[in-house]
Amino acid sequence: MKEDTCAACDCELDDTRIAVKIGGKTVEVCCEECAIALREAEAATLAAAATAAHAGR
Repeated sequence: MKEDTCAACDCELDDTRIAVKIGGKTVEVCCEECAIALREAEAATLAAAATAAHAGR
């Protein structure tokens, strides 16, 4: 992924880019839909990790 492309869909970024913090890093996306998709993916990953950690007790 190039630095001037969306972190979610790889489209070229323009002046309407949105900064999203994911996993402690800030990435840029092209639109609110991509921002939502990344936030949902991070939430699902964190939930799965928490479930796995709880099951391992």
